[in-house]
Amino acid sequence: MASSTLTNTISHTFSPPKSSSLTFPTSRSLHLPTQFRNTTRFTISCSSDSTNSPKQDTTPIELRYSAFPTVLDINQIREILPHRFPFLLVDRVIEYNPGVSAVAIKNVTINDNFFPGHFPERPIMPGVLMVEAMAQVGGLVMLQPEVGGSRESFFFVGIDKVRFRKPVIAGDTLVMRMTLIKLQKRFGIAKMEGKAYVGGEIVCEGEFLMATGSASE
Repeated sequence: MASSTLTNTISHTFSPPKSSSLTFPTSRSLHLPTQFRNTTRFTISCSSDSTNSPKQDTTPIELRYSAFPTVLDINQIREILPHRFPFLLVDRVIEYNPGVSAVAIKNVTINDNFFPGHFPERPIMPGVLMVEAMAQVGGLVMLQPEVGGSRESFFFVGIDKVRFRKPVIAGDTLVMRMTLIKLQKRFGIAKMEGKAYVGGEIVCEGEFLMATGSASE
């Protein structure tokens, strides 16, 4: 009798626990065990690649890009700068804050008079002419009553920390920004920061010194 009782006790103690079983019916519904029924449900939405792919721009390329704005045209530039062909190296001003800063462009073409000699087989704009073009943009900033400049008494007197990063070739558009960073009216000296770009990449940069004294001085 004791042996029968012990056997029943052991059998009851080690009997496997009852658990809900998972079933996978032919429908898309999934019957989960009771303890998982109240969990948060997530919905995943799938779509084909063709739906999410960006639409191709069918606008003709000649209509896709807008031109640089014109703040000062070549005639207005000639009224400020004393330079003339073949040494006027600024074609258009696209941003202008007189006495503060200016952004201008130089369209570099194979017809520029320096290309036959620099170089016949590989036309590259001379670095010294890039510096000169930037100085002319600086002249547009400084030749204003606000800073006491005039075309009869304005000179490019020095450069510092000039670096040429990439060559500029025929067909490029040179975009130049000149900014006044220090002005000593007592001595007639202005210090400017200049940067030139082609396609958004810097090609030349440096610091420029301008003098606003008279030619006799």
